[in-house]
Amino acid sequence: MPDSITKYLQTEDKVYHLSLLIPTWNNLEYIQFCVNAIRKNSTLSIQMIVFANEGTDGTVEWLQDQKDIDFIHSEGNAGICYALNLCRDLVKSDYMVYLNDDMYVLPDWDKIMYEEIQALPSKYFMLSATMIEPRDTGNSCVIVKDFGDDTSNFKEKELLSEYQNLHKTDWNGSTWPPNVVHKDLWDLVGGMSVEFSPGMYSDPDISKKLYDAGVRIFKGIGASKVYHFGSKSTKRLKRNIGRELFLMKWGISANFFMNKILNIGKSYQPLEEKEIKKKDVIINKLKILKILLSSNIRKNG
Repeated sequence: MPDSITKYLQTEDKVYHLSLLIPTWNNLEYIQFCVNAIRKNSTLSIQMIVFANEGTDGTVEWLQDQKDIDFIHSEGNAGICYALNLCRDLVKSDYMVYLNDDMYVLPDWDKIMYEEIQALPSKYFMLSATMIEPRDTGNSCVIVKDFGDDTSNFKEKELLSEYQNLHKTDWNGSTWPPNVVHKDLWDLVGGMSVEFSPGMYSDPDISKKLYDAGVRIFKGIGASKVYHFGSKSTKRLKRNIGRELFLMKWGISANFFMNKILNIGKSYQPLEEKEIKKKDVIINKLKILKILLSSNIRKNG
């Protein structure tokens, strides 16, 4: 965790419908693109909170000139988990939205999301917008259609004319950003788990914490859409052993949790209580044993 953290409170003190938390890491072109899309395509009163990791590419200077953005500057790369937890202190609305800097929000994404929130019976939920991505990566929660894989070849006009015809039903397993939770629920589970820094597998981890806190609505909203260029920052990271951390922490694999408990990618249905079968308990325990044996072998050479 970097020692030097500076907070810049620049937005008006007013009521906001949503607070957007956007970590960025020397990605000036994309954060500018992301912010401009939010300004252009959002309907509601939006508080933007950017976490600038390093910011040696001009990001900090640019943010200082954007008076509709609150931001935090870290001289080092704090990673996703610390970044989102630090942003919590700046939140002015009831609802926290985690958004990647390489996303382009589409018209009415926020209005559709907020209407869904207002229709829910309680604050015990996690909702996600639906991503449109240029490549098929096997993620059953996204719409695959190529409108460009970076800002230089982005087909914005084509996307804006076609996105409403790209239909997807509401889906189970809200985990991926952009996702939204109530700030009270975020506080209840303690936000992001920093042991997953810089961030890999922190998404299913917070979903598991929410699930254990009683949340049963993990819903992806098909009509609320964003375009995702695709991991423009995470490709530069040295990856942690998030898969193993999740398994050791929870006693089940992230894949098992997402597919067998949250039913990720399937047409939305409220979750039913599930008891893990003995066979699956044994399989997960064997996976843990394999990790422990492998770790011991590495330790002893």
